[in-house]
Amino acid sequence: MKCSIFVPSHITGFFQIIDNPNPVKKGSRGAGVVMDKGVITTLKSSRKDEKITVKINGKIDRLPDSITQKTIELIQQKFSLDSGFKIEHEVQVPIGCGFGTSAACALGTSLGLSHLFNLPFNHNKAAEIAHNAEVILGTGLGDLIAETCGGIVLRIKEGPPGFGKLNQIITEPLYVIAHTKGDMDTSSIIQNPVHQKRINQTGSGMLKSLLKEPRPEKFMSLSRQFAEKTSLMNKEIKEMVDLLDDETIGASMAMLGNTAFALSKTPDSSIENPIVGKIDFCGSRFREI
Repeated sequence: MKCSIFVPSHITGFFQIIDNPNPVKKGSRGAGVVMDKGVITTLKSSRKDEKITVKINGKIDRLPDSITQKTIELIQQKFSLDSGFKIEHEVQVPIGCGFGTSAACALGTSLGLSHLFNLPFNHNKAAEIAHNAEVILGTGLGDLIAETCGGIVLRIKEGPPGFGKLNQIITEPLYVIAHTKGDMDTSSIIQNPVHQKRINQTGSGMLKSLLKEPRPEKFMSLSRQFAEKTSLMNKEIKEMVDLLDDETIGASMAMLGNTAFALSKTPDSSIENPIVGKIDFCGSRFREI
């Protein structure tokens, strides 16, 4: 048996960290945009005596604490899977650069295993397990719930689908233009008390402001303010953001990655080798194979 799931990427513009010892109640509030380039996860059952294998862009994932392995582990704690399986992630955007790829891999894995082994999960339960894997490893806090629905997403309440709450900005189809200068260790930021305090102080009130004026331009303006006031944006990314800002309806830094991103009415940009996609309004879904 075989199945395939597409999970779009998600770029956070601004956020606040909501801590809680219960992973289901831990996450972030804020806003971000979902893009139609993401992660395609393909799963195939194999013999029970065959080793479980995970590949990312064709290479074996050997990390024992990777997001995919943690998601598998959480599922295996609840169910004894009756055969082996193979998982392949095709990642269409840079990894570790603020595109929510860890959440996309976790969600694709959880949804795929639920289908492959006919587990008694509804969509929200499968997403909850993937969210828990993210929180436990510190790889993300709010990407996953946004990736399930698509659009320019306002995360009103932290947590996975079923616990967290969302809203969306009504918008015409827009392009997402991004350019990355390298990865960033998400866990070193969101688990650092100094960064947490600055992030939460800066993000305070931004969601309320966006709810009063829910427009793409306002989202980008608040995102730019957040990137500057938290001091997370370095000089190189700021130069890229300034350039994109002149050409689009607004630009900022992806949270959390050394990546500049913008929303635009056209796919055109003067920066070299940009990542260009459209806003994805559908969210995660199964694919025909």
